[in-house]
Amino acid sequence: MNTKQRADLSINGLGSSNGGQFNQVTLNGKGTVNSDLDCTDFECNGSGTVNGNVAATTAKISGNGKINGTFEGETLSIDGTAKVKNDVIAKNLKVSGNASIGGKIKSEEIKIKGRISVGEDCEAETFKAESQFTIGGLLNADLIDITIFSECKAKEIGGQTILIKQKSSLLGFLKPFIQTQLETELIEGDKIEIENTKASVVRGNNVTIGPNCTIGIVEYSGELSLDEKAVVKEVRKV
Repeated sequence: MNTKQRADLSINGLGSSNGGQFNQVTLNGKGTVNSDLDCTDFECNGSGTVNGNVAATTAKISGNGKINGTFEGETLSIDGTAKVKNDVIAKNLKVSGNASIGGKIKSEEIKIKGRISVGEDCEAETFKAESQFTIGGLLNADLIDITIFSECKAKEIGGQTILIKQKSSLLGFLKPFIQTQLETELIEGDKIEIENTKASVVRGNNVTIGPNCTIGIVEYSGELSLDEKAVVKEVRKV
């Protein structure tokens, strides 16, 4: 990508621009880009809207950003509030704020410490979350490491190593009033260690079912450990 001949685009107040190819794009005010955007760096510190797709090497949304299309790039960092209508395809995705993705996510590394909603599947090599999330399809990664902060939902979860644990809190007296459980139809992997999880089926090689789990069927081929505070309706050795 030749950026030497590209200009920068900066909107600092109330303004709009056509899309196109740029080097650095900065939206500091209430800026609107009215078609597809192709740039090296994309930064939204104000209230920005792109009415099209965004292709950027690096992108950071610290304000309130809306992309009415698909995002594709190397790195996407969301510290504020972001809404992407379609898909997110990024090598690295970090969410510390609030993100809503209408389509699917495809990434190598996903780190979530805020809130995220995904309409379809979420695919990565590594998925680490200390957060609240809703995934409408399959959450699939080689390593899935989830610390439940609040209510978490995914239709299905699959991977090699799946770790689901409850976030420890000093506010223990609030636990009866806060839903802090992960809900899913299916968990399938090689090594599975879960707690505070409600699932219809858990299927794996070495499986550890920790406290406060409610599981319909557990299928395992290697080793199985069941906590006395877990509720499992049926166990199958396969």
